[in-house]
Amino acid sequence: MKVIRLLVTLFFLLAGLALLVGPLHAAGFVPTRFTVVDEGTVGKPDVVLIPGLASSRAVWDAEAKLLAPNYRLHLLQVDGFAGAPAGPNATGAILPAIVEELHAYIVADKMHPAVVGHSLGGLLTLMLADKYPADVKKIVIVDTLPFYALAFLPDATVETMKPQAKIIQQQMIAMPDDQFAAMQPMMVSQMVKNEDAKKLVAASSVASDRTVFANSMFEDLQTDLRGDVATMKTPGLLLYPYDPALQKDEAKYDAVYHDAYKTMPSMTLVRIDGSRHFIMYDQPEKMDAAIEDFLK
Repeated sequence: MKVIRLLVTLFFLLAGLALLVGPLHAAGFVPTRFTVVDEGTVGKPDVVLIPGLASSRAVWDAEAKLLAPNYRLHLLQVDGFAGAPAGPNATGAILPAIVEELHAYIVADKMHPAVVGHSLGGLLTLMLADKYPADVKKIVIVDTLPFYALAFLPDATVETMKPQAKIIQQQMIAMPDDQFAAMQPMMVSQMVKNEDAKKLVAASSVASDRTVFANSMFEDLQTDLRGDVATMKTPGLLLYPYDPALQKDEAKYDAVYHDAYKTMPSMTLVRIDGSRHFIMYDQPEKMDAAIEDFLK
């Protein structure tokens, strides 16, 4: 059980509003795998923001307020996360289907956006830029690796990870609701330092559809883009956190991220100190400064 809890904790790592113009949608296309709130300033450059595992679009609220005067924002929320109905995500493959709908959304709206993704949203961003490079102007990846299992199993492969991923998937789905909810404070404390944000992150996890949650984790563990990033030419920014209370070996920790993206020359890495996985809650000013500088 200790192993399962450790893995669940680690996989949670996978895991706004100035100048409001009201909810808009890409003409001729209505997504079925996610919903979009369109905010910011119409006519300005487009930015798509994708939250992570079990998160709502609310994780971007503070960042959205800062970006809104200069960008048109598309705030996504994956169906099945944070209380949203599961819809088609309840069955079958989830991540590739979301990427296809993201592509359709972008094409229908005739935009060429920058895409910002946190955690699992960062993986979706990489998948989109990999399959449809013409869709994306720039990408911002917030604490995501192209194969996240490497964060805790340096020699992991998709095949060696599959049995463990399947066990985690099954146990997550079978876990009683009260036990799952009781585990959240411990899990969340490893992901965010901000005390108010801890409650928000935990509430989003508890409110998520467990099947969508578990299946998304399983798919993440079976997605290895290490070879793909070497061919990606889209300009990218990787923001990753650092907290010495959690990461005792600083050099080894940095190497995990730098090694993962070393074959992608278009990717710039920026470490945000004093933060855990949810950088937008722990160091919002530093994160915004890095994003705005990159987008300009």
